[in-house]
Amino acid sequence: MYEIKSDRELVNRISPIADKLFQGNSLYQVKLDKEEMLEILVSLFGKFSPDEMKAISDNQLIDRIDSILILEAVSGTLNDLTPEQMEIFDAAVEGRWRGCLIS
Repeated sequence: MYEIKSDRELVNRISPIADKLFQGNSLYQVKLDKEEMLEILVSLFGKFSPDEMKAISDNQLIDRIDSILILEAVSGTLNDLTPEQMEIFDAAVEGRWRGCLIS
């Protein structure tokens, strides 16, 4: 566990995790600006007290950061779909996906 006393220490804890997640996911590399996301992550996790940050294990922090990056990467993705793709997506969400492939 880490003792977080400043933004610099927070960056030092978050940055290597974000770097590793970016390296392992091409979607993040294409859709996200790493420096901007680091600023967002520091801002979000900066709201926690030092004791709260200390209580978050590395694995929990990795999961939380990954969830935030996923959300940021896929937000707006539906706007890029064609009407036909949107219909297929809607059908899949409603559980009718197999029927769309057959028709």
